[in-house]
Amino acid sequence: MDLGTTVAIATAMARAATPLALAAVGELVSEKSGVLNLGVEGMMLVGAVSAFAVTATTGNPVLGMAVAMATGMLMALLFGFLTLGLMANQVATGLALTIFGVGLSAFLGKGFVGTPLPGLPKLDIPFLSDIPLIGPVFFGQDPLVYVSVAIIAAVSWFLNHTRGGLILRAVGENHDAAHAIGHGVIATRYQAVLFGGAMSGLAGAYLSLVYTPMWIENMSAGRGWIALALVVFATWKPWRVLLGAYLFGGVTIAQLHVQGMGVNIPSQLMSMLPYLATILVLVLISRDATRIRLNAPACLGKLFHPER
Repeated sequence: MDLGTTVAIATAMARAATPLALAAVGELVSEKSGVLNLGVEGMMLVGAVSAFAVTATTGNPVLGMAVAMATGMLMALLFGFLTLGLMANQVATGLALTIFGVGLSAFLGKGFVGTPLPGLPKLDIPFLSDIPLIGPVFFGQDPLVYVSVAIIAAVSWFLNHTRGGLILRAVGENHDAAHAIGHGVIATRYQAVLFGGAMSGLAGAYLSLVYTPMWIENMSAGRGWIALALVVFATWKPWRVLLGAYLFGGVTIAQLHVQGMGVNIPSQLMSMLPYLATILVLVLISRDATRIRLNAPACLGKLFHPER
């Protein structure tokens, strides 16, 4: 490959990884509090269609992204009400949330199918963006690529170096003990779930405003499920989420470029690669049950009954 192709692959890999990183870090915070939300895919789709609709109507992508985060939080609030308030099963409710999000996004987006948008402009930092190879890859991305890295850095700092992060981790590890010493378990989990919804909505907005600036039904194409797998792959550590997102983003872009090079492999098989990689990684990680048990929050998916 020549230098231009290498730069194109590296740049595209960052764009492919960004929605995965955003959705996965939101789910990581939710799971750190002890809540397993399988509705990431549905929240991403609702965020994508709301961001696209607002941007297409107003011409303001920043407002579109803000609305996407708000709608993601509303979806997460519904999930929280059912699982934290009414004690519904988290797995079943998360699956229902995804099905609901798929249908709702298709309904809301009917009038916007095929409508083009210009997309967000890339940054152009004088001198730095002109450096061969390094410049376009590190200093010529769209703003949300840098925002995703900053969010992961902030989440890592919050979880490991703040009192709020310590409380959140305590709630996820032993909610009864956290409740006994006076911490609001339900309130903490609501906040974590809402953050996860906001990040999923922003990830959806990235898909419809930047990655492919148009609205298409089911345009998340399973990325919500990959984000869920990334949290396990990262063993619930924020920086490993970023690494995993770029690895999976690289697989996605690699299969596109292999097809473009005319390699005689069926396109359907190549399109399966990101999902096959997800399954393979989960199988390999699951073989080390001790590592999963030591890193996963002890109360993940468990209901909390404060009256006990």
